[in-house]
Amino acid sequence: MTELIQWLFNNWLLIVIPVLTFLTAYIVGIWLRRKSFDAFNRWSLKSKWFGTQLVIETFRNPFLHWFILLGLYLAVYVSVLDPEYKLIAGRIVSTLFLISIMLAIITLCEKLIKFYLTKRELFRAQIPLMVNIVRVTVIIVGLLIILDIWGMPTTPLILLLAAALLVAVFALRDTLPNLFYGANIAWSEQIKKGDFIETETGESGYITALNWRNTEIKTLEGSLTIIPNTVLARTRVINYGHPLKKASSPFHFYTRLTSKQLTGLKANNLQELAELLKGASESIIYYHTHNFLEEHNYLTPEPANDFALWVSDSLGHEILGERLASIDAFDYPSLDALKMRLIGVITDYMAHNPDDRRAPSGEAFHFIRSKIVILPTSYIAHDLREFIEVMKKITIDSIFYHIFEARLRLKKGSNDFSAWIEDCLGDKDLANKIAHLDPYTYTLEGLRSNIIEIVEKHTL
Repeated sequence: MTELIQWLFNNWLLIVIPVLTFLTAYIVGIWLRRKSFDAFNRWSLKSKWFGTQLVIETFRNPFLHWFILLGLYLAVYVSVLDPEYKLIAGRIVSTLFLISIMLAIITLCEKLIKFYLTKRELFRAQIPLMVNIVRVTVIIVGLLIILDIWGMPTTPLILLLAAALLVAVFALRDTLPNLFYGANIAWSEQIKKGDFIETETGESGYITALNWRNTEIKTLEGSLTIIPNTVLARTRVINYGHPLKKASSPFHFYTRLTSKQLTGLKANNLQELAELLKGASESIIYYHTHNFLEEHNYLTPEPANDFALWVSDSLGHEILGERLASIDAFDYPSLDALKMRLIGVITDYMAHNPDDRRAPSGEAFHFIRSKIVILPTSYIAHDLREFIEVMKKITIDSIFYHIFEARLRLKKGSNDFSAWIEDCLGDKDLANKIAHLDPYTYTLEGLRSNIIEIVEKHTL
């Protein structure tokens, strides 16, 4: 033990230098990772590339591992180990470094393939095949490099791979052109599933399926025609698009004007608030649960209702305020149901927390009603394509009327858009998608964008 201590004392510099070298590489790795990822984020914001998060998630940890391996490599290089041991250690570290890079590349490629190709029906079924091709390719290339690092011959393996590739190309000589043209058709998006096409050879019908080898079309008579992708790519095709169904009745867009009216009713404590709520009209409930949405339509997520704010801020009942704020108006098909829920929450709280505290002077809750005037607009939609175009032009007041007014004040239980799509177009699936949107979690402009996006995806 004494000899070891004496040796460490005499040779401490031989140990400190490799350790400092390793720590320096580790610190530089942490600093460089932060700087490079920040720069990458700035670039991605400018380029608007959607794969940024995938890249960061994939390389965040491996990036630091690479600098740890670099630190080990440099530490071995500056150490006093025999050259033979340095060579072996360097090869081991290089191999680990290469394996880490291979795993990161494979992981990133898998994520990118799934991210981009899941959206394309033609490629969706081939995702596992493409992922396996990437894996095999990266592993083979990495294996060749590792063999070279260890000084082993790679020529026989390269010749074997070349022979296997030639055999595969020969065996797939009839399939590969269809695969190539199928990929070209999918990426160009000139024709898509649901389009009505007509070829110069006389085939016509709706495209029912696009796959790697051929395209299937269903004629108006109901028969199925299968066209190889090589033939389709070399044939003149007329694409009539996706004919849209005309509604049995057109959709007339309306807008609204609203004004506030004081009722003269006011509450100074919880008891008075609950009693006045019982006799409050629907226009009062509507105003105090929706005026914030109208006046601050650019805010999201949903704001608290006026009752919750007053109970919390003026009376100091923060727990009750949170309970009232958590009431989701979307869960109630009518204003009367929403009112009964508000009363129930307040009375239940008072039963367990008797308190007659009153609001400070000048902070009583004043009941206000909204008076609404409905006005017709010049916009009319006969099909979904016209509906999308009008949705891009109408004001947010019109959107508010057809979403919130229709659902609560008119007691329809849904919005006007869903009702029209289901009743006049017979498209219950699309109607349900729009009806299931929670309008209280969007800004009005966000609501407009989401409805347009849903309809566009459905009609394409």
